[in-house]
Amino acid sequence: MPRFATPLFLALCVATLGCLPLVAGTFYVALVGKIMILAVLAMSLDLLVGFTGLTSLGHAAFFGIGAYSLYLLSSESQGASLWLSLPAAMLAAAFAALLIGLLVLRSSGVYFIMVTLAFSQMFFYYATGARWLGGSDGSYIDHKPDATIVGVQPFDLGRGSSFYYAVLISMLATYLFLLTVLRSPFGHAIRGIKANEHRMRALGFATFQYKLAAFVIAGALAGLAGYFDAAQFGVVNPDLFGWRLSGDVLMMVILGGMGTLHGPVFGAFALVLLENFLGEATTHWLLPMGLFIILAVLLLPGGLAAPFALAKVRWERRRA
Repeated sequence: MPRFATPLFLALCVATLGCLPLVAGTFYVALVGKIMILAVLAMSLDLLVGFTGLTSLGHAAFFGIGAYSLYLLSSESQGASLWLSLPAAMLAAAFAALLIGLLVLRSSGVYFIMVTLAFSQMFFYYATGARWLGGSDGSYIDHKPDATIVGVQPFDLGRGSSFYYAVLISMLATYLFLLTVLRSPFGHAIRGIKANEHRMRALGFATFQYKLAAFVIAGALAGLAGYFDAAQFGVVNPDLFGWRLSGDVLMMVILGGMGTLHGPVFGAFALVLLENFLGEATTHWLLPMGLFIILAVLLLPGGLAAPFALAKVRWERRRA
């Protein structure tokens, strides 16, 4: 496989997504929009799991903070300003990630997994009992964010196609941003921390600060995904903080391929589309879903993105 084959395939996928609203119905446009939101969340988690070596089961906490931020900034009469509420939601999630990271990053291994899960459950139970957040029933967001700027509305998020393209642009921006970060010296440093943190520390790298920075970036991007999730469905509830969402997103990362940015995107599409297809085909869809995941792990231990990486290595060896 030539080196340009993978970028060409990804560009073809993006072009297909861009043309989808022109040929698909409202249901499928909304479904793919939901998948792209989860893809943003999966890429943010992959920054921790696949590149920094931090397996988190509490990543949904920052997703929920982003969603509830939009709810708190919205009013019953009009939607919140997109240009103010979106940065605010990401900053709130990043600030929470900073505070939590200062505590949880002092642990490692299974202890890190359990502590992140504990923090996520703390948010879940607090939101369940907090009346000002809607309690266990959650709350509704009556209006989608308003994109008006200096009196001009460039697009209306109330329209399904406009919202779809806004999410598509956010997913592409997240991919390009993480690609830039991972190609920078910072990205090489966190890869080194995942490979051998003790050696990186011996070389003079402040590994705690690098891990904290990665944790904050991942939290901010998870807040971005939560913001658009709340905007799409117009509802927030404590389940947005739940361990099940964290587990589902971790499964997307593993299924798609850890350590690759496009892998979590493939995993999000594969898992959600398969879940919807099997859910319509049978009421016992969990059984074939489990069999699919087992076969995928056995046959493609590197994830759905593994064939691309393997073909690229073979091509480079053949050229050499």
